Amino acid sequence: MAQGDQPTEDGARGSVLAPERVGRGFDRTRVWIFDLDNTLYPSDCNLFAQIDQKMGEFVARLLGVSFEQARHLQKTYYRQFGTTLNGLMLVHKIDPKPFLDYVHDIDLAPVKEHPELRTAIDALPGRKLIYTNGSRRHAEQVAAKLGVLDLFEDICDIESSKYVPKPEAAAYNDMLKAHAVDPLQSAMFEDMPHNLEAPHALGMTTVLVHSTYIDHPVQLKINTWKEPPEHIHHMTEDLHGFLVGLKAGG
Repeated sequence: MAQGDQPTEDGARGSVLAPERVGRGFDRTRVWIFDLDNTLYPSDCNLFAQIDQKMGEFVARLLGVSFEQARHLQKTYYRQFGTTLNGLMLVHKIDPKPFLDYVHDIDLAPVKEHPELRTAIDALPGRKLIYTNGSRRHAEQVAAKLGVLDLFEDICDIESSKYVPKPEAAAYNDMLKAHAVDPLQSAMFEDMPHNLEAPHALGMTTVLVHSTYIDHPVQLKINTWKEPPEHIHHMTEDLHGFLVGLKAGG
């Protein structure tokens, strides 16, 4: 934060707001929308490293190139098209199901049951949704291991989004319409800063769950911020603590 600026606390541990953003809080929030990977579960589980490895393997076999070449192309598609899958579908016209099945066939042992997180999510007033660029099956399995699956009304996965991924604004619009969500009464929790630009523009309250897993250039910029950009209303490194802080803040 620039010298002389005073951070404003909004009743949640780990939440620091620029002064002009005090109004984007949670008083009206009745729909709580959580990204899955590196957000709902802690990034130190390192699940996405497994998924990332398998994406590279899939691309290498699909195109008959070395793993190193596949990784370069994978990351290019990820940054250009929002997800590796979106790039493969647009450029190579692949069927998405084999890709999703392969990359989400991973070891979930690092994910532990989190009863404290369950209690914190359960205490939130209103509806809860998971919104992921991954598959429904993956989200169900991970949420079940955390012990929170039954708390969520639905999972908005990449298939239900017609394979249009975050951060595309159309994906958010379709998700909100399909689930009858008023963006002015909703909050979005995400580990990728650019995935919060559209929610901010729609009027949602945004929370960046800071991830230790670096997979995109935009994540490297977080450590250079003097203050969060305007589309980031809250930041935390501890989702459970943040949610408990909301309750404590009234």
